[in-house]
Amino acid sequence: MVKGKRGGYELGLQTVMAVAMLGLMATSAGALPLLSEVYYDAPGSDDGQLFVEISGEVGTSLDGFFVEGINGSNGAAGPTIELTGTIGSSRLFVVADQMSDGSTSVSTADLLANFDFQNGPDSIVLRQGDQVVDAVGYGVFGVAEIFAGEGQATPDALPGESLARRFADLDTGDNASDFRILATPTPGAAEFTVVPEPGVAMLLGLGLSGLAAVGGRQGPVSRSTLRVPVVHMRRRRAWQRRSIGITSARVERAAPERPSSWTPMQS
Repeated sequence: MVKGKRGGYELGLQTVMAVAMLGLMATSAGALPLLSEVYYDAPGSDDGQLFVEISGEVGTSLDGFFVEGINGSNGAAGPTIELTGTIGSSRLFVVADQMSDGSTSVSTADLLANFDFQNGPDSIVLRQGDQVVDAVGYGVFGVAEIFAGEGQATPDALPGESLARRFADLDTGDNASDFRILATPTPGAAEFTVVPEPGVAMLLGLGLSGLAAVGGRQGPVSRSTLRVPVVHMRRRRAWQRRSIGITSARVERAAPERPSSWTPMQS
């Protein structure tokens, strides 16, 4: 498991794996905006009940974006919603169906439009101009039916249930993995991944690379090549530590052997 030593400290395989995972998560969470929750089948009448939630960075303009349903039986597009507005501080933007009087039952709506997406097997796509940037397909698709989602389809929600991303800002490219069914829809509320900013992940990777670069060198390492937590560890040479998530383990040192001719000093 040990890949190298620096002044008594060991760089473990788990540290390298943790850094790699941080990089992957940051990359996966960068594909925004995304469809984060869809509610397409209300109990009874759908009028004024339905919504589509979109996640994205604060301040992202949705002008030029469209939400569109794709019919699973023949691939026909419709309904189509033209988006306008900006994603606010919640990082979520809710598009709600409006009733004939112009109102809606979705209290957290940022934009009202007339739409009624079909039950599965169907798909909903988010596109910017003609380019699809995200899509979710739901239901069981037959051989002759059209799936316009990503990876494998997520199950069809029952009346009163919604489809929501496990993390509103994380897209692995597989609907079955990314989405779950919520018994109670949550327009305007979602869970997000907790990942470092890209710059932080890069600095962490560079710090570990600096450790690997001085593999066979003994003695103290220059402060300019290490982050503060590593410098702090260097001061405790009797301890073995790993950088991320591993409990420290004490290194016991054997007492030096005395010469065979050694005798206690007489008082």
